[in-house]
Amino acid sequence: MVLPEGFVVPPWYLLVPAVVILGGVVALLWAIDPPVTDRSVLAFAPWMMFGAALHVLYKLDAFPPAIEPLFSAPMVYVVTAIVAGIVWIVAVFLHIGGLQPTIARFVGVAGTAFFTVFAMVAILQSIDAGTFDPFWPVIAVVVTGIVTTIAWIALSLWFTDVAATTGATGVLVVFAHTLDGVTTAIGYDVLAVGEDVPLSLLILEAGESLPTAEYVGAGWLFVLVKVVLGLVILGLFREYVEEQPRQARTLLALVAAVGLGPAVHNVLLFIVT
Repeated sequence: MVLPEGFVVPPWYLLVPAVVILGGVVALLWAIDPPVTDRSVLAFAPWMMFGAALHVLYKLDAFPPAIEPLFSAPMVYVVTAIVAGIVWIVAVFLHIGGLQPTIARFVGVAGTAFFTVFAMVAILQSIDAGTFDPFWPVIAVVVTGIVTTIAWIALSLWFTDVAATTGATGVLVVFAHTLDGVTTAIGYDVLAVGEDVPLSLLILEAGESLPTAEYVGAGWLFVLVKVVLGLVILGLFREYVEEQPRQARTLLALVAAVGLGPAVHNVLLFIVT
């Protein structure tokens, strides 16, 4: 199996309009060519988290059956990109019209609001159902903060040019993939949660076959791979960021989203189930 479990292709009458709308949003963004800086990338972090909240609500059967496939994987990424893209376009025009001091602030505040509302819906449902439990998610976030700090300090000391060039975008990439690794490890080793992604499962099984598995579990290897992967990607992007910062930071934002989306999905799912 190559595709993750739970991979759903929605009906054509939902898929086609969503793809067409996404194409229109991307085309308009291409035409207006908004700036992409460290602040821009950080402003989109809540939107990555918003997509995760939508998918958790999908797993909780919170959406009407008619539109439920829109929030399955991978369709939820398309829906999130559409909403975030439209907000980005609105932010650009508000900034041009002098109604907003910066584009990034509007995008970030709107994303935070969207994520907060939908995450709270999931949390309130779990409280009503008696399944609310934030212990391991909090542990995961704390451990991720510590590991990210250590990794970034190491990068800054040994590859100072990479850390200086990628900046806050680089920190987000490392944090996102570290959180994905830590939450996956906790889910696999502590909470007995199965892994849907075949490649991730392969790494976890490799960790399980090591002599250390008896003492520290299998997930540590996955965490290590994710942290190293994030750092290596930053190293490979250093020259690209220097030469074409806008395109490079856009791609790094996508790299961060690939880690932060599943990671926040894990955190929320652990909290509510």
